[in-house]
Amino acid sequence: MNSNNISLKKPAVGICLAAVLWTIMFSPWTAPHVNFWVMMTCSGATLTLFTFWARPQWWKDVRFDLNNILLGIVLAAGLWGIFWLGEFFSTLLFDFARPQVDSIYGMKEGENPWILSFLMLFIIGPAEEIFWRGCIQNRLSARWNPNIGFIVTTLVYGLVHLSKFNFMLIMAAMVAGFVWGLAYRFFPEKIGAIILSHALWDCAVFIWFPIM
Repeated sequence: MNSNNISLKKPAVGICLAAVLWTIMFSPWTAPHVNFWVMMTCSGATLTLFTFWARPQWWKDVRFDLNNILLGIVLAAGLWGIFWLGEFFSTLLFDFARPQVDSIYGMKEGENPWILSFLMLFIIGPAEEIFWRGCIQNRLSARWNPNIGFIVTTLVYGLVHLSKFNFMLIMAAMVAGFVWGLAYRFFPEKIGAIILSHALWDCAVFIWFPIM
């Protein structure tokens, strides 16, 4: 199919939808009125349904064979290591870094870690990759080229977190989005590994091995 025939309407609608959902979750004016984890779970489900509408064939690329499972584990572990180093150096350089990281971890206070692990492993983590890489980056790459699709998706993925007014969260989203987006840029057939990586990393960094 000619790239000029690929419409940007559905990706644009998806990005706007994600921006609205993330603003409700993170904005200081709306976040106090919703349960973050319920909202995040519902948002993930909504974006997954959107992907089925915008790109119904996305699931055909997903494989969870041994190679994808191992790659997903390696990606998650490597990204955790990057964040450990990032947290170490950022707290040395910036006085605001640790309080901002603590405020992110504060979102799990009072919640059951087993329930959060289940939600992140089977709904939240997979949903983000299905939408951002399986739909948005895929469509933008097809419309323009893989490099532009990767760059634009990574930037938008980070910027939808702006409403939290938390520099560390925005940078975390940019770094993680860069890693997953780069993996999808060169190995789109490994979307299964990328989905698994996001799910495992979410659980590891928030619940299993928090960087505190």
